[in-house]
Amino acid sequence: MTNRFDSVDSVIKQLDSVDYLSDNAIASATFLGDRLQKPILVEGPAGTGKTQLAKSVAEMIDARLIRLQCYEGLDENKALYEWNYKKQLLRIQASTDSVESGDNWAELQDDIFSEEFLLARPLLEAITADEPVVLLIDEVDRVELETEALLLEILSDYQVSIPELGTIEAKQIPLVFLTSNNSRELSEALKRRCLFLYLDYPTAEREKEIVLTRVPQISDSLASQVAEIVASIRKLELKKHPSVSETIDWARTLVLLGIERVDEEVATETLNILVKYRSDIEKVAKEFSLNSGTHFDGS
Repeated sequence: MTNRFDSVDSVIKQLDSVDYLSDNAIASATFLGDRLQKPILVEGPAGTGKTQLAKSVAEMIDARLIRLQCYEGLDENKALYEWNYKKQLLRIQASTDSVESGDNWAELQDDIFSEEFLLARPLLEAITADEPVVLLIDEVDRVELETEALLLEILSDYQVSIPELGTIEAKQIPLVFLTSNNSRELSEALKRRCLFLYLDYPTAEREKEIVLTRVPQISDSLASQVAEIVASIRKLELKKHPSVSETIDWARTLVLLGIERVDEEVATETLNILVKYRSDIEKVAKEFSLNSGTHFDGS
């Protein structure tokens, strides 16, 4: 198999080319995931760029992104494959006369359980694709242990056993990212199968760089204010801390409004871009009021 990346440094440069600011840990995990053909388990708080990493890698290597969004109750039919029962029924109905006249029912049964009637879901779709694929298994911590075991089986051998068809082996090994918000502990077996990468909220300095990259119209001073204010908000006990994408949205909002200096009034009026719960908004607004004399001027 052809290696996707030449070195860790090349990964950093390629991610930078699609506006994803990487570091050595992120680039190393991506590089080794490719070379070792191992899935990459990316854990961390919600909104730290875990999903965006997979999307950016797919973009930078010009690969198809196949996403399995995990949720409670996700089963094999939605994750792996299911049979097109309506199409099978139509074929049976069309063949009823000939079957009743003496044709072999076994032949019809073999026909309706062929690949023509198979509906590939994300996991099967990823390993049977002819083109390069990045498989994103998003929020894997939301599925039950039974489904986690299914994922482990697929990611261990990159093949699927279908009773009616036999074993379907991967045409190519996709680059796999699993994300987890750590809402529950994943099995040791799954963790052993994966490379591990932890993404935390960026420092104020790094978030400023991200803002400058993603919002090119913003001034250096305003980007500093945005990063510092968001960092201070994340120190509070909130239901949900601002994500990096919400920081970028807030920066874009301030640019659109023509704001160059964030004071208490501006911060409070645009707070709904950053925090999404009423109790959080009230808590942050109160903090702004208590620190109204503090200015975030990037100095």
